Amino acid sequence: MASRIWLVVIFNVVAFSLAVAAELRRSTATLKPDSEFNYNYCVYNSGISTWYGVGAMLFVMASQLLIMVSSQCFCCGKALKLGGSRACAVLLFITCWMFFITAEVWLLAASVTNAHQTKYRTIFGDPLFCQTMRKGVFAAGAAFIFLNCIVSELYYVCFSKAREISESYEGEAGIALIK
Repeated sequence: MASRIWLVVIFNVVAFSLAVAAELRRSTATLKPDSEFNYNYCVYNSGISTWYGVGAMLFVMASQLLIMVSSQCFCCGKALKLGGSRACAVLLFITCWMFFITAEVWLLAASVTNAHQTKYRTIFGDPLFCQTMRKGVFAAGAAFIFLNCIVSELYYVCFSKAREISESYEGEAGIALIK
């Protein structure tokens, strides 16, 4: 159990680090004039942050997959004993999936937006605006990765506790009819 938790934490820390690095290295654009042909155009720096965002998405996905496989995705396996641990596990399961989907959507949107580079140019001095991604899009994905890490760990602990409780009651004696 402990090795799975640590592996999930490591995957989430790597994903969080990649998302923060993507935020710090997102594409910027500068307007360059071409005096020979009398037009301006946009020049973008490298799009490494797009790949950082994709890497963060993959690590979060691997973390979520590991948690769901270890807990049998809450729908397979033995039934859990009713109680507080099961109720917490259900709420944390739903919250975990909400944070996971939100983090994936933010990272996907940020990666696609960062990769989009306009190819417009102006002729004879019309104003040109080079489109770039707003600040904080990768950071929002990183925040949801952090929240998903906390909630998925709590979910796994509550699920394991509910499973231990249900396994301890398996060998109970039934009622026998005596003459």
